Amino acid sequence: MAFTLSELAQFVDGSVVGNPDHLIEKLGTLDDADGSALSFLANPKYRNKLDSTQAGAVLLRQAEHAPLVNNAIIVANPYLAFAQLTHKFVKRAHTWTGIHDSAVIADDVVLGENVRIGPNVVIEKGVVLGDEVEIGASSVVGANVRIGNNSRLAANVTIYYDVIIGDNCLLHSGAVIGADGFGFAPSAQGWTKIMQLGAVIVGNKVEIGANTTIDRGAIEDTRIGNGVIIDNQVQIAHNVIIGDNSAIAGCSAIAGSTQIGAGCTIAGGVGIIGHLTITDNVHITAMSLVSKSIDKPGSYSSGTGLEPTEKWRRSAARLRRIDEMAKQITTIEVSVNKLTQTEGKD
Repeated sequence: MAFTLSELAQFVDGSVVGNPDHLIEKLGTLDDADGSALSFLANPKYRNKLDSTQAGAVLLRQAEHAPLVNNAIIVANPYLAFAQLTHKFVKRAHTWTGIHDSAVIADDVVLGENVRIGPNVVIEKGVVLGDEVEIGASSVVGANVRIGNNSRLAANVTIYYDVIIGDNCLLHSGAVIGADGFGFAPSAQGWTKIMQLGAVIVGNKVEIGANTTIDRGAIEDTRIGNGVIIDNQVQIAHNVIIGDNSAIAGCSAIAGSTQIGAGCTIAGGVGIIGHLTITDNVHITAMSLVSKSIDKPGSYSSGTGLEPTEKWRRSAARLRRIDEMAKQITTIEVSVNKLTQTEGKD
C-alpha cells in the first residue's frame, strides 16, 4: 500500500513542498520514520527533531519549516491530518464474509445488506441489523436490539435486550451494553432488587472501548449522544445522559442519573457521583472527584498532585488538622477584632 505525496495532500486538503511523486508506504514518528514514512509535527516543542528526522515527508503547519525536511505537506492542523491519514493505512481486514456456519440466529432477525456475522455469534429474536454491520466472533446480541448501518462489534461484545446502537459505531471487545443498573432497596431482610425497566440508546458515530460497561436505565433510558468517544474500562451507570461529542478516558466512573453536556472531556480515573448536572464544554482533569453539579464551562480539577512520599505524609497529617486549624483562626480573628475595637474607643 503506497500513496504519492500529492494523493495524500489532496486527501487532507494540504499542499506539497518538495517532490509530489514521492511514495509513502506508512506513517511514523519523527524519531523512527524512514524514507518511506510520513510523520507529523503538531507540538512546536518537538521542532528540533526536524533537523534529524529521516522521514520521507512531514505534515507541517508552517511552510518555513519545510526546508528542514526532505518533503512536506502543509496543512492547517497536522495532528488532525495525521488522524485522517491513519484511515488510509489501516491494515484491518475482514476475516470472514457473510454469515459463519456456527452463528446462531433467530428466525425473525432482519439482516441488512452485506452483513458479516462471525463464528459462535448468538443473535436473539426481534433483532434488526443495518447494512454493512459486522458482529465479531462470540458476541451476543439480545432480543429486539437494533444496530445501525456500518456499525461494528468486535469479538466478545454483549448487547442486552432492547438496546439501540446507531450508525457508524464501533464497540470493542468485552464491552457490555445494557446490563442491569445498580438498583436495590434496603429492607430489614436485606436488599430487594429494583428491576431495571429502561434500555440504552447509543447515538451515531460512537466508539466504546474494551471492557466498558453501560447500564440500562431503571425506568427511563440511559442515553449516549452522537459522536461520543468512550475509552476502555469505563463504567456508566443507569439513566446517565452524555451529550454529543463528549469524550471519556479510561477507568472513569459515572454514577446513576448524572447528565453530562455536549463537548465535555473527562480524563482518566475521574469519579462523578450520581444525580448531578454538568453543562456543555466542561473539562475535568485526571483523578478528580466530581461531587457537585457544574453550571459553567471550563476546566475543573480536584485531588492533590504527586510529591515525594515523606512530604505527602506531612501534608496529609496537616490536612487532617485543617478543621481544628480553621477553628483556631476564627478564634484569633474574633480576638483581634475585639482588640481593635477596644483600641479604637481609647
